Amino acid sequence: MAIDSPHTHIDPDAPEAPELALPGADAIEEVAEAEARPAPKAVTIGAVCKALVQEFPDISISKIRYLEDQKLLAPRRTQGGYRLYTQNDITRLRTILRLQRDEFLPLRVIRQELAGGRTERDVAPGSFGSGQAAERVGVRRSAVAVRDQGAQYALQDVVEDTGADADLIRELVDFGVIKGEARGGTRFFDETEREIIRAVSELARYGVGGRNLRVFRTSADRESQLLQSILAPALRSRNPERRKEAIEALENLASVTTHLKHLLLIRDLRRIAT
Repeated sequence: MAIDSPHTHIDPDAPEAPELALPGADAIEEVAEAEARPAPKAVTIGAVCKALVQEFPDISISKIRYLEDQKLLAPRRTQGGYRLYTQNDITRLRTILRLQRDEFLPLRVIRQELAGGRTERDVAPGSFGSGQAAERVGVRRSAVAVRDQGAQYALQDVVEDTGADADLIRELVDFGVIKGEARGGTRFFDETEREIIRAVSELARYGVGGRNLRVFRTSADRESQLLQSILAPALRSRNPERRKEAIEALENLASVTTHLKHLLLIRDLRRIAT
């Protein structure tokens, strides 16, 4: 009696096996081209500055390094210790700078925004003041950093960078709006004072001079005293951790009060315009 081999038995009711789909020639060629295409070249920190300076005129190597110190950037390093930035790094940096410039967000908030998935496509250049931007991030607050004065700039460098008249800068020093620091016969200004000079130079086009700015200086002094009184015990603490938390709270309060002052000003100006 013949016995059917289990290896050769065919069930007539069994469904036909599906044909194996093989990639076409075009698909294979596309994959091959993608694999052969070189990865984008990483660039140095100097090249990053050159690539972004047109959109961000105040970009500098020290500023990029500071953002790295704040754990916002993490470029890879060569064996010699040099930083190399990929295209993703540059895109992330552009997003950070736009959030600072257009939405006035503190670095701590920017770090949270990036961790939450905020990307360059969500931050359109020049989005400050748009309803869409306001809806995305809620209340905008000015970035305030009280722990680091940043780089120092000589008077001539400030004049060239801001376009301000040297006499105007000296007038601001005379009226106590800025102080600077004299070293070796040259007066140097930190980044905050440089931006004050830039802002005042814009006001000067409308005839506003140093003596007219006393009201701003007086207001700033009073706000500073108020915030200091709120956090004085913690700021004087010998506990490094408590003092660090107090400084972060000081920066946050400064951001809130700056935004509040901005809103109050807009409210009053709107009354004038209507």
